[in-house]
Amino acid sequence: MGQQLTADVLVIGFGKGGKVTAAKPGELGKSVVLVEQSERMYGGTCPNVGCVPTKALVHHSRNRQATDPAQEFYEQSVGRVQALTSLFRAGNHDSLNGADTITVITGRASFVDEHSVGIGEGEDRLTVTAETILVNAGSEPVVPDIPGLRGNPRLLTSTQLIERTQLPERFAIIGGGYLGIEFAAIYNRFGSHVTVFEAAPEILGREDDDVAAAAREILLEEGIELVTGAHVTEVRDSTVTYEQGGAAHTVEADAILAAAGRRPATASLDLAAAGIETDARGAIVVDEFLRTSRPHIFALGDVNGGPQFTYVSLDDSRIVLDQLIGEGKRSTTDRVAVPHTLFMTPPLATVGLTENEARTQGRAIKIASRPVAEIVAMPRAYVVEETRGLMKFVIDAETDEILGAALLSVDAQELINSVALAMRHGIRAAELRDAIYTHPSSTEAFNDVLGTIVR
Repeated sequence: MGQQLTADVLVIGFGKGGKVTAAKPGELGKSVVLVEQSERMYGGTCPNVGCVPTKALVHHSRNRQATDPAQEFYEQSVGRVQALTSLFRAGNHDSLNGADTITVITGRASFVDEHSVGIGEGEDRLTVTAETILVNAGSEPVVPDIPGLRGNPRLLTSTQLIERTQLPERFAIIGGGYLGIEFAAIYNRFGSHVTVFEAAPEILGREDDDVAAAAREILLEEGIELVTGAHVTEVRDSTVTYEQGGAAHTVEADAILAAAGRRPATASLDLAAAGIETDARGAIVVDEFLRTSRPHIFALGDVNGGPQFTYVSLDDSRIVLDQLIGEGKRSTTDRVAVPHTLFMTPPLATVGLTENEARTQGRAIKIASRPVAEIVAMPRAYVVEETRGLMKFVIDAETDEILGAALLSVDAQELINSVALAMRHGIRAAELRDAIYTHPSSTEAFNDVLGTIVR
């Protein structure tokens, strides 16, 4: 019959939202069970196969010198990154499992009914029953339905890629979104010849033309081959066949990355057994308080179909905790000016409206924009020898409200947080322009850029 276990709170998935939400009830004396399907995923995607290892690889790739042997340097870098992720993984596990009220179970969970999940099979099967259930199962890579791609030994997911110690000499990436471009920048710097296939006419199609063009120029300057308007039609052994402009072309690749996005990892959860509704993409349907169609079951992070960012999952935990032990007022509608960063070199960070979006909405706007190389008040760019990129602000012409920004520059991943904070609290462009910043810093570029309205 297996074993039975009862808890106040059951959490499925050890991601950011799940672990934060599990910790607080545990501190308050409630019994919590957290189930994670793999011992290699304690802490979730970010510290194991996402943000931490990829950004660590960005760091190591930037440190490679032309005289460093590519394969040897890459293998050493992967070793350092794996040591780092192992440290994070152990820390995440111990931080929860060490608590008297929290039990971490490793195994694949699936719903039995709306209050119970089963883990394992036969005599070893464990059934966990709880009053409150949090689903934080994350997402998984999407592999495009291209003939010859699935099952090809050269096909890699992002997870497999960052655990591989062999640097591909010829690297093909299918998908020119954030994931594809980030990996292209990393592996190009490590010494791979990288080709990116993007079906859209241009990369970064959601950005303004000037911003996308500046990013494209940097990537091309780095030696990355960007093939836009391209549809990969077949993969046979090491040959990738694609159509572009009505003609068929081929390239050879030692490794192929499917960077066509990620989907909610809900297929194995048997959500129907609990009466949990999903949408066409398999994402769990939630309201603004992250409650599913069963009010005692919440869905956090990538699994609920929202933005796939660790910091959004963290904010999900705040919403759920407010429902469980707070006033129950916080919701997803409270989110304003959520920034994003593409970790190419230099990084591209954005927040709010693009110029095109603002004009489409009929907003009266003014634009402040300047290439980094022309920002006199930003000596840090010259100090660190990274003067490529541009900074652009979209500003309401009547109120001076900052509507959005795109920062393609050194330290952009940090600068964008200041802009987002200003937007959330109604700080006008003139205040950001006239603020006192440390010197030499990247932030003081705001003094310069916001002092120039170009149109």
